[in-house]
Amino acid sequence: MDDIQEHKESWLSATKSVCPECLRRIPAERAAIGDKVFLRKTCPEHGLFQVCIWQGEPRYEDWTNPSEPSKPGVCATQTDRGCPFDCGLCPEHGQQTCCVLLEVTERCNLHCPICFAGATPAGTSDPALADIERWYRMLMNSGGPYNIQLSGGEPTIRDDLPEVIAMGRRLGLEFFQVNTNGLRLASDAQYAGRLKAAGLNCVFLQFDGISDDVYLKLRGKPLLEIKQQAIAVCEAHELGVVLVPTLVPGINDQQIGDILRLAVNRMPVVRGVHFQPVSYFGRYPVEPADSARMTLPQVMREIEKQTNGQMKISHFRPPGGEHAHCSFHGNFILTPGGQLKPLAPAPDSSACCCQGKYATGGAKRARQFVARQWSAARDKRNTPAVEAGSSGGVGNIASLDEFLERVETYTLAVSGMAFQDAWTLDLDRLKQCFIHVVGPDDRLIPFCAYNLTNRQGQSLYRRSP
Repeated sequence: MDDIQEHKESWLSATKSVCPECLRRIPAERAAIGDKVFLRKTCPEHGLFQVCIWQGEPRYEDWTNPSEPSKPGVCATQTDRGCPFDCGLCPEHGQQTCCVLLEVTERCNLHCPICFAGATPAGTSDPALADIERWYRMLMNSGGPYNIQLSGGEPTIRDDLPEVIAMGRRLGLEFFQVNTNGLRLASDAQYAGRLKAAGLNCVFLQFDGISDDVYLKLRGKPLLEIKQQAIAVCEAHELGVVLVPTLVPGINDQQIGDILRLAVNRMPVVRGVHFQPVSYFGRYPVEPADSARMTLPQVMREIEKQTNGQMKISHFRPPGGEHAHCSFHGNFILTPGGQLKPLAPAPDSSACCCQGKYATGGAKRARQFVARQWSAARDKRNTPAVEAGSSGGVGNIASLDEFLERVETYTLAVSGMAFQDAWTLDLDRLKQCFIHVVGPDDRLIPFCAYNLTNRQGQSLYRRSP
């Protein structure tokens, strides 16, 4: 614990643009200027600073879905310095854990110009299987089973990743996804088969665009063909795929509609698209201006514009468990006639695993929704594919059973999440987070707090290299 405190003090002493007083000043003021909403904080040392967090329709004040607090079942730390410095989780946290991210390596086979993990090809030694087993047991003793995201670095660098998954299954964890750039999956179908046999449910695939100029700018290499091959390998091994674009203004924000069309064309292996507007933590080239950010309403408006209204702003909903201004979600069915139709959201469901309105029951329903939607469609081989030139819609389906099968197999979950960095950090939002990371000293850290870095790129919670 002393090492963690020393690391926090080091981070604080290096912070210049955002100091501890800036970070924890609550409540932060939200100021509207025209159609923009700014998060505004005043620091005795650094004065006033503000950043745009919302722009345009739907309006900030209308985007709400009140939820009841759901305190962590187990608090491993006490409130001392105040949020965000006491994570572990502390008694001030307002939501239980829904899904947990495990960083099983710090190594990566890419060196992206933008990387929230700051991963490198060299990295450090990987956590041993015994360490990961200890994490699993801690999670089960802290209210699990939770949905597990295996991440890094690039987790598929580990040859023993199938063993990591199989061990978690034996200990009672039920849903596993791997967060990956897809390079190894595309080149090693046998490895993908081992992951499937071990119990992998879903591939959360980095997928930034439909042209190589995007990948050259964001990832440093032309990767489109590799991404498409990774999807094909997942389809062959019946692994569900969620496409995960990092949206950067001026680079790939005009390909939102193209990404969605590709996702529809690759259904049912593609189960969803999860947009992540770029946030500035980890490794990034320059200190961001507001023009370098993209807010959630901007993403929703671009979805409507670039899909020619097939997906409308009105088809999306705020979350039911995490803070309303963290995300949006909507579900769409592909009819036998090849049309997309919005599905009314079920209570407490979403395309993201961090929803849920009522305490543990909501979190459980959220985990079940993700396990069902993001996993490969169980009956896809028995479901008629969309035929070119066919006509009709949901009304063409002859029976309720056929409709339910269609919904399970040909539903696309579309969502977006706005991660917080040192400039946009809002403790009201942070306290409602239930995407958590197993951090130093085996404690659970909210995702945005774990990845928080200061102006010099130094982390508050992430393990030091």
